[in-house]
Amino acid sequence: MRVKRGVTAKRRHKKYLKLAKGYWGRKHLIYKTAREAVEKSLKYSYRDRRARKREFRSLWIIRINAKVRESGLSYSKFIAGLKKANIDIDRKILAELAVNQPADFQRLVDASKKAIGLA
Repeated sequence: MRVKRGVTAKRRHKKYLKLAKGYWGRKHLIYKTAREAVEKSLKYSYRDRRARKREFRSLWIIRINAKVRESGLSYSKFIAGLKKANIDIDRKILAELAVNQPADFQRLVDASKKAIGLA
């Protein structure tokens, strides 16, 4: 007795076509192109979830550096001062403080200056 594979193939095709919903042109209609597009997009999304973390850390450092230089300090000296003062705040929170709460951020800058002997 032969095995009819139509159901399995249909299920597999539907899975990829569902993931390709919203793609432009043939990429959401034709199984082969849909599969290629979906696999590439999944690869990009995997890669970019990791890249996003690097990009945001870089952005936070740029924001912190810009705000710290207004006080006559460099980013690296500021971070070194915070470490000496045993202030353990991550860069995401520091950037948030620099943008939204400048008074609180200035207190951290002063504490950092004091710890490295510049105040």
